[in-house]
Amino acid sequence: MGRGGASKERSDGPERKCIATGEVQPKFGLIRFVVGPDAQIVPDIAGKLPGRGIYVAADRTALDKAVAKKLFARGAKQPVQVPDDLTNEVERQLARRVVDLIALSRKSGRAVAGYEKVKSWLQMEEAQVLIQAVDGSGRGKTKLSTPHFGTYIGWLTSDELGLAFGRQTVIHGALASGGLTQRVVEEANRLRGVREIVVSQATGRENTEASASGKD
Repeated sequence: MGRGGASKERSDGPERKCIATGEVQPKFGLIRFVVGPDAQIVPDIAGKLPGRGIYVAADRTALDKAVAKKLFARGAKQPVQVPDDLTNEVERQLARRVVDLIALSRKSGRAVAGYEKVKSWLQMEEAQVLIQAVDGSGRGKTKLSTPHFGTYIGWLTSDELGLAFGRQTVIHGALASGGLTQRVVEEANRLRGVREIVVSQATGRENTEASASGKD
């Protein structure tokens, strides 16, 4: 079933220039970095660390380019140390942030997990966002559709969703509108740009490099 209806990106808010692409875009589509006390580049996923911000688009190619071309030193206007696994660390931190936000939504009653609960929310039009584990079975996931004018998130693993919902693993989840939902969508979109994703030609669904466990 279709996965359309992704929410429109916001056009408001401050904009910053990506050091890798040269494009100016809203801050919520970028990753902020700062120079730490030891002159090491540090990801500032939440955008709250002190210091002059250096911005890179939330895109794996852009991040890899910034590292390979030593663009952080140019952005910082000083010599800096850049960890070799910086892109992977950004991905890990973004995934953790999305998980934490979903967990907060669950605690506030705006998120549910499990096929039947998610199906019920979709039928009652309570769900604004459908979340499905990237490593869940394609056949099982096609039984649920993205809410009309809603959003689909399909690039978190079942283990990550399990952490968010306080379970071992989760395949299906949903978020109601309001609360932290918009932030979850924005952070999930940043993760999507950084996480390596391929689209299955058989189902048209997104899968990460590590998918294919066949869970349902």
